[in-house]
Amino acid sequence: MTIITLPDSRWLHAIAAAAFLAASLPQAALNAQGLESPETVDRIVGSQVNQKEAKTTAEIDKVSSAIDRTRENISTVRKTSKLDKVDIVFLTDAARSEGGPPPAIENKVRQHQEDVAELRKEIEANALLYNAIDSRRVLAEDVLAVEFDDPGKIVIYAAAKPSD
Repeated sequence: MTIITLPDSRWLHAIAAAAFLAASLPQAALNAQGLESPETVDRIVGSQVNQKEAKTTAEIDKVSSAIDRTRENISTVRKTSKLDKVDIVFLTDAARSEGGPPPAIENKVRQHQEDVAELRKEIEANALLYNAIDSRRVLAEDVLAVEFDDPGKIVIYAAAKPSD
């Protein structure tokens, strides 16, 4: 007499899950929404995303202060899962195409280089904040600092120009 053994049930579950995932991926790609419309961004981010353009000289005190507080803001970014309002401040004269940040800001970023690099990684790892900056075509590497003004509100300072 021949005994037939069936695979362990965990393997069957894994195979079934893999088959389901493989079958659903093409459809998921077709159903994906772009971040082109503000309504889509607001739904994904769950927050109102605003942007403004400013000269670094007009915002230098705020940006410098925010850079100085980068270490404490990293943990807040890490814990952030809901915000009422996201303000992105484009420091247009600090964009790479304009030669980068002015010396005062560049020196401040250099002083806090490790913290700024960690902040950028935390922003990339935070779905809410990453989608907020991505919706405005801001790269994490262009973020100079963040500031949590009020509960539920963040200001992101970026050395970039808004996309047209």
